[in-house]
Amino acid sequence: MSTQTFLLPDVGEGLTEAEIVAWRVAPGDDVAVNDVIVEIETAKSLVELPSPFAGTVGELLAAEGDTVDVGAPIITISAAPGGSSDAAPTPSVVGQSEHGAPAEPEPGGAVLVGYGTGGQVQSRRKRPAVSPEQRVEASVGVVAKPPIRKLARDLGVDLAAVAPSGPAGEVTRDDVVKHASQASVFRNIETPEWPEVREETIPVAAPAPSPAAAAPRPVGPAGDREEAIPVRGVRKAVASGMVQSAYTAPHVSVWTDVDATRTMELVRRLKASPDFADIKISPLLIMARAVIWAVRRTPGVNAAWVDTDQGAEIRVRHYVNLGIAAATPRGLLVPNIKDAQDLSLRDLARALEKLTLTAREGKSSVADQQGGTITITNIGVFGMDAGTPIINPGESGIVALGTIRQKPWVVDGEVRPRWVTTVAGSFDHRVIDGDGMSRFIADVASILEEPALLLD
Repeated sequence: MSTQTFLLPDVGEGLTEAEIVAWRVAPGDDVAVNDVIVEIETAKSLVELPSPFAGTVGELLAAEGDTVDVGAPIITISAAPGGSSDAAPTPSVVGQSEHGAPAEPEPGGAVLVGYGTGGQVQSRRKRPAVSPEQRVEASVGVVAKPPIRKLARDLGVDLAAVAPSGPAGEVTRDDVVKHASQASVFRNIETPEWPEVREETIPVAAPAPSPAAAAPRPVGPAGDREEAIPVRGVRKAVASGMVQSAYTAPHVSVWTDVDATRTMELVRRLKASPDFADIKISPLLIMARAVIWAVRRTPGVNAAWVDTDQGAEIRVRHYVNLGIAAATPRGLLVPNIKDAQDLSLRDLARALEKLTLTAREGKSSVADQQGGTITITNIGVFGMDAGTPIINPGESGIVALGTIRQKPWVVDGEVRPRWVTTVAGSFDHRVIDGDGMSRFIADVASILEEPALLLD
């Protein structure tokens, strides 16, 4: 019986390491080709890796929580009896080298598996059926993805007490919410359209874990009073990018209050329209459309400062890859909608819905997060009126939408209740001056005040 070794592949276009989040198999389990065997987290994405082999799991060469270099062995699988007659008679290796290139076959006949652009496995996989006994033997104990574990901790739910309904016996988001509701732990829960999902946000300081979660690691003699959280994965990448942006681009911010009453009226009409019946609609849709419209009038905000061998240059993009900052249990993700300027209002709404659903699950790919030209961050979901966001690396502008709430507002000399918000923007002063950014923010505000301007 031959034994194959699977090396950690580069699933992120040049990333050098990944963290083992959860094993989906245990030693002794039988697996088929394309069965999901492990979930890993890179600096950009949460990725499920399928097995390139059929056989029996031998040894797990990395533990959950370990950070493993690309090209390092992570699992061995013994070939299934009665398998293909041309199976390699000696141990073989599948994966990629430390530089992300496919690993060279070892003498004696190694087998290679291919990965497509962006690290996506070319052959799609089907989640294996897992018996209750196998789930108990697995090191994860309760099968649940990290975002689900985070939600359970936030709601004070013991995952061990939740009845799983997932296709592989895993606990789903609905399972946790249903259990919490029945236990009266989490009341008045609702799932509004993105980005107004409060339970999907994660604070910097992790909340106290439930008994089902991993125990915190104490620091020195402090014991339970402190917890050490390793900085890795998405948090590490975000920290590096934000420091680079903050100390490279001179940030300046401007903001203005906006009467968004007509935007709210438009949102209500769109929700009632048969053309948008199957799409979730929120004020973010109008905000996105306003930013795209305003970029056309002030293209400098969609530019980038680029240092070249011939000197610095300002690169103006005549397209809009619209980034949407998403606070997820894995950290801040900024996937973007490619060529958003070409989309109709309906297509833009659908793209936003798809982008945010993917981000909620922490499954935004590396390609989804690359190539952005300008970003929107919706701090209103946290109840904030305004902020001074840090520019996403590689861009020159970011717009913040504050919470929309009723306030007294003077209309035609009379004080009336109106839906009011604040639009703020930070910009790279090397690329665009204050007057340009002020015009841009004023244009965005004018659309929120009167969405009919989009018909021009």
